[in-house]
Amino acid sequence: MTFSKALRNMIVKESASQTNQDDQSPPEQDSKPPTLAHTLEEFVDCSDITHRTFPDHQIDLVYFDQLTDKDKLSRHILSPLLSGSDEDVAKMVKHLQPFKTTSSKTLILDVLSGGIAVFHGPDAYVFDVYSPEARAISQSETETVITGPHDAFTEQINTSLAMIRARLKSSHLKVIKLSVGEVSKTDVYLLYIKDIVNMKFVEEAKKRIQQIEVDAILDTNMLIQYMDDNKYSIFPQYLTSERPDAIVSKLVAGRVAGIVDGSPSVLSLPTSFFEFFSSSDDYYQRWILGSAIRLLRFIAFVITISFTALYVSVTTFHYEMIPENLLMTLTESRSRVPFPPLYEALLMEVTIELLREAGARLPTKIGQTIGIVGGIVIGQAAVQAGLTSNILIIAVASSAIASFVIPSYVMSASIRLIRFGLIMLAGFLGNLGLVFGIAAIVIHLSGLTSMGTSYLNPVAPFKPKDWKDIFIRAPFTALRERPSQSSSPNVMRNKTKE
Repeated sequence: MTFSKALRNMIVKESASQTNQDDQSPPEQDSKPPTLAHTLEEFVDCSDITHRTFPDHQIDLVYFDQLTDKDKLSRHILSPLLSGSDEDVAKMVKHLQPFKTTSSKTLILDVLSGGIAVFHGPDAYVFDVYSPEARAISQSETETVITGPHDAFTEQINTSLAMIRARLKSSHLKVIKLSVGEVSKTDVYLLYIKDIVNMKFVEEAKKRIQQIEVDAILDTNMLIQYMDDNKYSIFPQYLTSERPDAIVSKLVAGRVAGIVDGSPSVLSLPTSFFEFFSSSDDYYQRWILGSAIRLLRFIAFVITISFTALYVSVTTFHYEMIPENLLMTLTESRSRVPFPPLYEALLMEVTIELLREAGARLPTKIGQTIGIVGGIVIGQAAVQAGLTSNILIIAVASSAIASFVIPSYVMSASIRLIRFGLIMLAGFLGNLGLVFGIAAIVIHLSGLTSMGTSYLNPVAPFKPKDWKDIFIRAPFTALRERPSQSSSPNVMRNKTKE
């Protein structure tokens, strides 16, 4: 029949190339040839599977309707087969270019990935018409910027890859496709720029992903927890971003990016602690303004972890540190509070965290109302009821506001949790406990690594030449070299003369 001839003509070259590839690759673990009966048996009790038979052409189709492009399915496959014209069927084969499969396991996976299995006699072919429902490209809710691009990655891996390709029009941008999850079979793409990246990071990332044996990976933030050097650390060891421009900048800097199908976040590795305090806005504004804002973030980091703890320490053990004019006000404010400063501070911090979590889970408009009104009402009521002092309200509010200055939500959440430990140490040991807590944090950070590199790079190891893009954002003409952490074989990235 014309259908058979068209298929044979279409797959002659493909079969030859596949034969050459098969000679160089290991044999399939499941060499069982695909059959219609076995395929339908695999999808038994799947009410969403579609099986259609066309006796005139001796063809059976098996596919999931919700995973296919409805227009392409109707116009280019069903209409030619229903018309009964061999000429229309031949055009269909030429247009869609099916590929032949000889493995039942491969065919099942292709159908689950949105393909249409075509059974014609003893042979099985697959039409690729995958087109799932996807949301439109929109702004990032967690990484808002004032200037610069406003598009963000989506859950569709091909869309995210296209957004990166649109910004990096280079054949040196390479993509490695991997699969994770015994049940989910989640696609993972590793991206890097050839001759810029250090290949040891690519190989190490590939090795760690291939070693993951789990039923399902649903998000990038799940994947990186399996890849962490130190899985018991509270600090994130890989940077994730929903912004294509941020990931492109990491790729150009010699880092490796990873895209997980179904997740709008893309990971970057290796990562240092100081990268979490950098924002895309820093590079789209004048360098002096960008540097000032970046320094403000580090000040906010110090405030959010220590301000409330310092209040507890001073009011519990070190009244001599309080200025005389402020001491009378503080004493009067605390005179009606029945709790020691430690309990008072923990009560207000927990309340603030409850308000923050409630505001995040509720719809946007309601969440904003809860955050603003709830904070004002509860704070004022707590002071009038004698449960807390005015000074503590200021300290807790300042710490909460400072935590929002940090661009990375994951790092901000980690820092907020550390604050509780420092408050307890300050309540039991005063300033000595606060110093011990900060020293423990520094020691822990010094021992962390990301893909085998120092987490505190470029402070430890000491590389001051990289500081011009860490604590400040120097002019672009001064940013000539790629970060030392990436160990790029191509160090120079900016040859513009000043």
